[in-house]
Parts: sequence; C-alpha cells; structure tokens
Amino acid sequence: MKDIKIINLIKLYTLLLLSQGPKHGYEIIKELEDKLDKKISTSHIYPFFEQLKKNKVLIIERHKEKNRKTYQLTEKGKNLTKSMINRFAGLIDIAIEPRLKVCIHCACKVYEGGHNEILNKKKLVFCCKHCASTYKKLVKTY
Repeated sequence: MKDIKIINLIKLYTLLLLSQGPKHGYEIIKELEDKLDKKISTSHIYPFFEQLKKNKVLIIERHKEKNRKTYQLTEKGKNLTKSMINRFAGLIDIAIEPRLKVCIHCACKVYEGGHNEILNKKKLVFCCKHCASTYKKLVKTY
C-alpha cells in the first residue's frame, strides 16, 4: 500500500464513498461534485481506481447490462480507509482545538453555543444553564 498516496480531498472522499458500499464510477463522480462543489473529471477518478486495484484495495466488477462497472473496497481497502480517517482526524483536531471552549463546571468541551455568564466581573463559559446553575450554587457554599 506504499504505492497509494492519498494527497487530496478527492482521493480521500472517494475512499469514504466507497467505504459506504459498492458504487458505479458515475455515481461517485456525481457525489464528489455535490459534496466538494467542484467539477470532477474522470481523470481524477479512474486512474486512482486502477492504482487501488493494482494494490488489491479495490475490486472492479463488470456488469453486462449497460456495460457498467461497480467498484468495491476489499478488506485491505477498508483498513486503508480507516487508517486515512485516523490520520486526517489529527488534522481536524488541530483545526478545531483553538475554537473549543471548556465548561468551567464539568470540563466538557463546547464547539458551538454553550452558555456564558458573568460572575464576579469574569465571563465564564458553561456547556449549559444547568452547569451554570450548579456551579453558582457550589461557589456560594464556599
């Protein structure tokens, strides 16, 4: 699998689509266009399919009706996809981490929304009103 380089979103997204089950090439191209809001050429997809097939990551099944082919990941392909998801998850973590806020009461991480209150002239972040209420009760008892 050293020969397989996932160096762009088109290839990564193609693997993710294939991980959902067998698909036709045209179906993958249309889904990529919808999701990435970009015109996808067959030259983006079919050479990648051949590379995956060569590395025993993809099975290409020919259907006589309408002269179509179905593309499906092998077990090796599913493992490659999981590996890529884990690698890219680290990048997503780096992008999201600065935007996370931590609830001062329960320490859960809040990406959007949350609840803010001002106590003793300090703006405090909570995940919800319940944590804010409980926190205020705890502070009063000390």
